[in-house]
Amino acid sequence: MVPKQDKPSRTTDGSSRSRNRGGLIYSATLGVAFALIAAWLLLVNMPRALESERDFRAAVDCPAQSQAQSRSAPPSDEDCLRSVPAHVDHTRDARRKTPSYWMYVKLADGTTDRARLEGRAGSVTPGQVHVRYWRGQIRAVHFADGWQSAYAEPTGNWRAFAAWGLGLGVFSTGFLWSAYWWALRSGSSRKANPWQVALPTLTAFGAAGVAVGLALLADSVQDALLGTAGAVGVGLAGCLLTGFVLARRGTEDDTIEVEPVAPGTGEEIFPGAVLGEVPYSAGNGGGYLVTGPGLFATTPDPTGAFARTTVPRTLVPQRVRRPYWTDPGGGDYPAETLVVECRDGETPVLVVTEKKNVGWVLGALEKASGQSTTA
Repeated sequence: MVPKQDKPSRTTDGSSRSRNRGGLIYSATLGVAFALIAAWLLLVNMPRALESERDFRAAVDCPAQSQAQSRSAPPSDEDCLRSVPAHVDHTRDARRKTPSYWMYVKLADGTTDRARLEGRAGSVTPGQVHVRYWRGQIRAVHFADGWQSAYAEPTGNWRAFAAWGLGLGVFSTGFLWSAYWWALRSGSSRKANPWQVALPTLTAFGAAGVAVGLALLADSVQDALLGTAGAVGVGLAGCLLTGFVLARRGTEDDTIEVEPVAPGTGEEIFPGAVLGEVPYSAGNGGGYLVTGPGLFATTPDPTGAFARTTVPRTLVPQRVRRPYWTDPGGGDYPAETLVVECRDGETPVLVVTEKKNVGWVLGALEKASGQSTTA
């Protein structure tokens, strides 16, 4: 719970800089990385898969060969379809999420090979089959009831590359927008997770998920692109509408109302930290807070049994708010964290803990200081 107490960047006059460099670097790095991966999948891997599928669909049966040739392992560059007899030696289930198994076969010349097929290993018994080779790999197996495609058959393999490429490409736009906002607009909000960043990122994530699903079901690349464009359009419209509503409802007062909880007869120990230029801050080893009758203390011990540092009665709560990126550590606190702004004389102090514990903090501080908070 104790964040790194890095100082926020300062200008020569001592004021905070107008942009969150940490958020900018994080968002830009992820956005560029996802975009590059998407470009590789869409511009390199997917065209290769489409070309392989076209070649396979255009392949014809190999010309008649001698019996000796038909029993030999086919060369890896053979573009024709070659069917040879084989004997199923054994099978084993593949450790995959989808039901599949490996079938091991022995060819007439004594060489062995294997193919991954859909289904369960128990559905196949050792016996005679025919296997179809293309470019040195088994692409299909002929059982008594007909041909079954192997996973190595290149038909439709482009869909996985299209799905991940389009999904990551759309998802990257959310981080790239965040990088732009942190670079040029972060001075307009001190919140660590402003809606101007969170909303576009969540929208991009949702649109990316839809794009992945549509691409996996598409019959062609054009259908995948049209589906992705539709998902992006709907997501963008929803994002703009929601952003307009949030902007209209926005207010400079981001104080959160929390009801103080009066200390009971026992003690409460929970993760939290006191941050500031005071001797009882988290820099002295705190990581947990202890509240109780007439007690508010910090401790590094999760049981609260030792190394307690009592917070003096001079600490007065002012208000409760969400984390700011200008807070120590850049406001990078766990989810559901709130910040209690306090003052110890003229020194600003922050108490950081989960939302469910803030009431105990306010109750302990009010009891100790004898003053009421505006939160």
